Amino acid sequence: MTAQSLEGKVCVIFGGSGGIGSATARRLAALGARIVVTSHADLQKAQGVVDSLPGSGHLAAAVSITDSSALSDLAVKVQTEYGRTDVLVNTAGITQAVPHANLDALTDELIDQIFAVNWRAQFAAIRAFRALLESSGDGLVINVSSISGTTGQGSNIAYCAAKAGLDVMAASLGRALAPRIRVLNVSPGAVDTTFVPGRGADFNDKVAATTPLRRIGTPDDVASAIEACATHLTFSTGVTIVVDGGRRLN
Repeated sequence: MTAQSLEGKVCVIFGGSGGIGSATARRLAALGARIVVTSHADLQKAQGVVDSLPGSGHLAAAVSITDSSALSDLAVKVQTEYGRTDVLVNTAGITQAVPHANLDALTDELIDQIFAVNWRAQFAAIRAFRALLESSGDGLVINVSSISGTTGQGSNIAYCAAKAGLDVMAASLGRALAPRIRVLNVSPGAVDTTFVPGRGADFNDKVAATTPLRRIGTPDDVASAIEACATHLTFSTGVTIVVDGGRRLN
């Protein structure tokens, strides 16, 4: 399969300094896109990713994804800098391991934070960039979901619910924003990052042993699926693409 060029396109990646975000930035930049890499608070980290990318014309930005006005300000900045946005990738998220049976440990504050960062922020980013994506004529939104949204097994119940909400959002916005914007979700299982605090090699080995393809995912596995959404799955919208090595089959 020959990679399709993204020459001339502008891709904004929220959470672009994280494992999946930076892997996605590298893949899309290699296809000719100009990349806007965002980090929640660490501009230096985002700049480090930008400096590592092939090509030129990339931009680092620090923005709080739970601040809707800051998201709107970033959209204005991207409009001023590039005059367009063609692809919006939402990889940002947070979680915390809480046993599902421990209802008291899943506090109201943690629930609100998880939904703010893992659902509301993605919606707000799409809302802020809608006009730019529509004017592209071939706009694309890609959200990073999780198989926990369908299996009900994940770091905590609120995280599972937020990811289920992202899958429903893809269906709703895939319908509402067509035909000028497509909306797709990429849904990984366990990925070898430091995303879940406290999980290390022992957890990864245990999950790998019970996954049909006998390994956990890498950031590049997820990034390659995001690349496919931007280059080959051009007649798809409103659906969630699973990239989990068969993990959900257990």
